[in-house]
Amino acid sequence: MSNTSTTSEAQEKTKGVSLLSEWNESALVKKLCLSLGALITLVALSWAIELPLRLGFEWFDEHAMVACFGLMLGIVFVRYPAGGGKTRLYIPWYDVILALLGVGVAGYLLFIYGEIELNPYEMRPKMFWISVVFLPLTWEALRRTAGLSLTIIFSVFVVYAFVGHLVPGEMFKGVEQEPYRLVAELGTNNASLFGLPLKIIVLTVVLFVWMGQLLLHTGASEWFTDLAAAMMGRSRGGSAKIAVVASGFFGSISGSAVANVASTGVITIPLMQQAGYDRKTSGAIEAVASTGGQIMPPIMGAAAFLMAEILELEYTEIILAALIPAALYYLAVFVQVDLEAAKNKIAPLPKDRIPLMYNVMKEGWFFLLPYVILVWTLFSLNLPPQESAFWAAISVAAVSLIFGYKGKRISISQLWDSVAGSGRSSADIIAIGAMAGLIISILDRTGLGQALTLLLASVGEDSIILLLLLTAVVSILLGMGMPTSAIYLLLATMIAPSLVKLGIHPISAHMFVLYFGLMSMITPPVAIAAFAAATLSGAKPMATGVTAVRLGWIAYVVPFIFVLSPALLWQGSTFAIATGAITAFVGVWLGSCGLIGFMFGPQSSAGRAILFVAGILLLIPGDAIENGLLINGVGLALGLAWVAKDYLANQKENSEASIKE
Repeated sequence: MSNTSTTSEAQEKTKGVSLLSEWNESALVKKLCLSLGALITLVALSWAIELPLRLGFEWFDEHAMVACFGLMLGIVFVRYPAGGGKTRLYIPWYDVILALLGVGVAGYLLFIYGEIELNPYEMRPKMFWISVVFLPLTWEALRRTAGLSLTIIFSVFVVYAFVGHLVPGEMFKGVEQEPYRLVAELGTNNASLFGLPLKIIVLTVVLFVWMGQLLLHTGASEWFTDLAAAMMGRSRGGSAKIAVVASGFFGSISGSAVANVASTGVITIPLMQQAGYDRKTSGAIEAVASTGGQIMPPIMGAAAFLMAEILELEYTEIILAALIPAALYYLAVFVQVDLEAAKNKIAPLPKDRIPLMYNVMKEGWFFLLPYVILVWTLFSLNLPPQESAFWAAISVAAVSLIFGYKGKRISISQLWDSVAGSGRSSADIIAIGAMAGLIISILDRTGLGQALTLLLASVGEDSIILLLLLTAVVSILLGMGMPTSAIYLLLATMIAPSLVKLGIHPISAHMFVLYFGLMSMITPPVAIAAFAAATLSGAKPMATGVTAVRLGWIAYVVPFIFVLSPALLWQGSTFAIATGAITAFVGVWLGSCGLIGFMFGPQSSAGRAILFVAGILLLIPGDAIENGLLINGVGLALGLAWVAKDYLANQKENSEASIKE
């Protein structure tokens, strides 16, 4: 199959679209940002292979964090206008000063950090003045990259750190802080600004961003689409299934649902529309599939590695925990696109558009290398995530230089662009990581973390469901518009610890906030992935968002299930895991049939309701509530009865139609 014409049509269609267009930058701005970005990636690469130590430098991980933080400030003040917008044709004098100040002070801290670690009390005056520079710059960098809402939240925490002890009442009254010491340590301490969130981003996430950039430059999105076409093109609704498979695979690596929509959507969305899917549905399918890639093992948009580090668990535990929920997510999407095709008589792809699997694998086999190497180095060699990401990315770069997809080898200049582009793209999440570290420090110093726990406990005192609903809404609101790693870091910092303290299993709590943070990508009113897909499909954004919510419905249900019953996260006995998974899979199938209104044939309103109710009854964790297994049994009986009725009715209808012919 050739996607050339399809891709060209889509690209032509999206010319001038502001949501997905490149920033309007002058040559100088672009060159400066790419140069600073390249340095960020090179710092991460050098630390992954322990280059400073090999060269005889006794540097801490904090040195890498300080260097990347300073470079991030340089990128932000060079690239992002103070007043917002995507046009930067020149750099105003005040941003030149801010950029130089950020890079310069970071450079100074870089050389004295060893002294700070050894003699923090004697170095406190210098720490104070460094923090006086860093804290306002962090605030402004966050405002320009993450937006005003997140900046306001950050501001509330910082103000509370200084005045929290004056708050009336016992619950939210904070521990009084010495202002001088607080300022000095917030901006320089390895438990504050340069804490665990920033460490994970600099040493691990940047490398995964680079791997995603490499795959993007080498044509991986096209190969994944061709692979999906070879696998799914012959089935009904094959064009939509291609989108689900391709976007799921590529989304797992890309780390951004919006970026994934922009890269694979230009091919898959026109393909779906040509097959017969309407505009809003084609856009919604792409958005939901791209978002789902962020929860699909083994990479999960780098969230798996972040979660393993934060929870101090083996990477394998996180992967096992994510496996069944991700399978349920994609089962729901597959069932719906398949039944949508049956309902609307959408045919498979034409035979001349379906490539041979042999040819696809022959031309792009090396795109599987990052997955293979990651699994091998993590599971067999027990390498740290940053080293695994390094070798996975290097393998893609090497074979792309030698082979290339469809004869298009990556050039040295493109390779350099991937290095520079990954660092530039990482600037936003570095700013958020710095903020997350500061919030963690403030929560710990002031006792606010304990207060938030008590608040959630009081809300959910009578109902854990009410507590989880509140958490879900907050997670969706906080996650709006951010990449996967940033979403998870923020919610893992602010929300998940309180859930754990209330007795919820740590993996369940962290998976819960991750899921609902990601659902902000497809949940109106700010469903940024759905809106990006609507831009490509030509549909109304809100209509696309609503359809995306329906397609991704299980992602709003499953997190509640695995909190109540961690069996879906591979926690518990074999019997509990097996029964929980089986009933959940059957429940997803029945519920999806009910939502679409089609099984073996069209369903009445009553039939749709029966199927959906049966599905929900099966999804209720049987081991978590009283009479849970009985409820599952009722759901199974109700569902099977309707399936049998619908099957027999459909057979009878087909027989009558055959006789008439």
